[in-house]
Amino acid sequence: MILIKNGKILTMEGKTYESGSILIDNGKILNVDEHITAPEGTEIIDAKGMVVMPGIIDAHCHLGMWEDSMGFEGSDGNEMTNPITPELRAIDGINPMDVNFKEAYEAGVTTVMTGPGSANVIGGQFAVIKTYGKRIDDMIVKAPAAVKIAFGENPKRVYHSKGKTPETRMGTAGLLRETLTKAKNYMEKKKKLQDNPDKMPDVDFKLEALIPVLNKEIPLKAHAHRADDIFTALRIAKEFDVNITLDHVTEGHLIVEELKKENVSLIVGPSFGERSKIELKEKTFKTAGVLSNAGIKIAIMTDHPVIPLQHLSMCAAYAVKYGMKEEEALKAITINAAEIIGVSDRVGSIKANKDADIVIFDGNPLDLMTKAMYVLIDGKVVYKNE
Repeated sequence: MILIKNGKILTMEGKTYESGSILIDNGKILNVDEHITAPEGTEIIDAKGMVVMPGIIDAHCHLGMWEDSMGFEGSDGNEMTNPITPELRAIDGINPMDVNFKEAYEAGVTTVMTGPGSANVIGGQFAVIKTYGKRIDDMIVKAPAAVKIAFGENPKRVYHSKGKTPETRMGTAGLLRETLTKAKNYMEKKKKLQDNPDKMPDVDFKLEALIPVLNKEIPLKAHAHRADDIFTALRIAKEFDVNITLDHVTEGHLIVEELKKENVSLIVGPSFGERSKIELKEKTFKTAGVLSNAGIKIAIMTDHPVIPLQHLSMCAAYAVKYGMKEEEALKAITINAAEIIGVSDRVGSIKANKDADIVIFDGNPLDLMTKAMYVLIDGKVVYKNE
C-alpha cells in the first residue's frame, strides 16, 4: 500500500486539491481526498511542493514499432507488400526492450496507443499499452483498440513506386470501400450460417479483423492531414456506419466549423518539426487551440518516433503558447486522450478504482524545466528521480 500526501493533485476529474492525498493498493487507486489516514506499514511519498497528476497518455504513436538506432532491422511498422493488411497486430511487432520505453515513462508517459504506420490503405491493428514492462502480453490495456487506415500522400507514394493500386486518392478510397464491403458481406454470411457450420465460409483473417469495426466495438483510426482527406475519411465512415477517429488533422484549423458539426474525435499532431511533405504545408501549433477553443474534444500526439515520446508535454506546452487553454492542454494528454482511445475506465484521471498510473512533478507539468520526480504505473514506483 502507498500513500501520496501533501501534493497539489490535478485529478483531471474537474477537481484540484491544493494539498491532497492518494491511497493506492494492488495497482489501483483506493481513495483521493484532502486527508487520508493510511494503515500502519504503508509506504509514504511526501509530495509537498510538488504537482501530482495522472500518467500522461499519447493517443497516437508508433512506440516499439521503429526501434531506436537500428534502421531496417528495427523497422516493423509498415508491411509495404500489400495495401490491405488489417490482420496485422501491433503487439506482434512491438519490442518493449527498446530504450524509448524507458525514456517515455521516465518523462511521465505511462500509456500509449501504438501501431502500424501509414504506408498502407489499411495498415493493421493498434493497441493501447503501458510503457513499463518486459513482455508485451503483460502491458496491454486494450488490443485491438482500432484498425489503422491512411489517406493522402503516403499510400500513393508507396504503391506508385510499386506500380500498383493505389496511385491516386480515388484508388485509396476505392480499395477501402471494396474491403469494407467484402468484410460486411463476410460477416453477414457468417451470421446467416451460424447454425449450419458445414457451410460456413473459410476463415479470412483480413476480413475477420474488420468485424469489430463493423460492429462498432473499435473505431477506424484514420491518418488524414489535408482537409479533403479528412472529409473523405468521414464520408466513408458514414457510408459504412462505423466509428472513426481523425488522426493528425493538420488542416483542422481551416475547417473548424465543419469538424464541429461532425462530433468526431480528433488527435492532433505532430506539430513540431519540419514540413517534410506537401500535405504538411499548413502545419502549426495553433491547430490544437483553435479546435479546442471551438469546443471540440481533442488529444495531442507525438507520432513517435517523429517526436520522441518524452516530449509529449512539450507539445502540449507549445499548444498553450499558441492559444490553447492550459487546462485543456493537460486534458489533451490525459483524460481526453483516454476517452478518445477507449480506455478512460482505467486511465486518464485520478479517481477511485482506476489504475494507479501517477506522475509527481517538481513544478508545472507544462514547464520545460520541470522534472518527473516519481512515476507510478499500476501502483508500482517504476521511476524515482534520485
